[in-house]
Amino acid sequence: MTKKVAEFTASECAAIEKAIGERRSIRAFLDTPVPRELIERLLDIAARAPSGTNMQPWRAHVVVGAEKEKVTQAVLGDFAETGVQRHDSEYKYYPDEFFEPYLSRRRKVGWDMYGILGIKKGDGAAMAAQHGRNYMFFDAPVGIVFTIDRRLEIGSWLDYGYFLEALSVAARAHGLETCSQAAFAYFHKPVREALQLAPEEMVVCGLSLGYADWSAPINALETERTPAKDFATFRGF
Repeated sequence: MTKKVAEFTASECAAIEKAIGERRSIRAFLDTPVPRELIERLLDIAARAPSGTNMQPWRAHVVVGAEKEKVTQAVLGDFAETGVQRHDSEYKYYPDEFFEPYLSRRRKVGWDMYGILGIKKGDGAAMAAQHGRNYMFFDAPVGIVFTIDRRLEIGSWLDYGYFLEALSVAARAHGLETCSQAAFAYFHKPVREALQLAPEEMVVCGLSLGYADWSAPINALETERTPAKDFATFRGF
């Protein structure tokens, strides 16, 4: 017999929509510790995300304290030498050339963020310093590096997106915030050494996890979203 899934109440629906709708990338955290049991619970919840033939392609390397600092220092050592992209990512996240409407969206979020921080256009040093905070996990108490088996194909990468979204929303339900960071993929070599990753593991991204420091100006950044009427077509209604 198929198990009947209970419907959500109006208040439960509102809570789910709130968790999704108010999710944002947080770039300043309090140093309040997050219990291991809670982190593991969040990962268990996120692992309910759908994946093709239930392959579950995600792998998480959770670091706190001295272990997190080891990853940070390994990456910052390389970052200090030549700046933003010391190594090529092992996968291609962005196109070689941006085009509309993606170019305008990318520029807007960048200048909105730098505007909040008081960083002026052309101030490369200040921009690089802010970018470098990625590798400090924005001072979050928990850092996670996600990897995928390089032998898997694009379908498993799509599944990974479900998983990361589920994790971010589950974290919000417990009063935590996150920031997913593809920036770590460009420094996969020092990350690999610090975490002693297996050869088949490819760095997908990092993620900062913790309690937001709402007094930090950067956390006032709220990005815009294009409404469904501008990107969806509806047929047969």
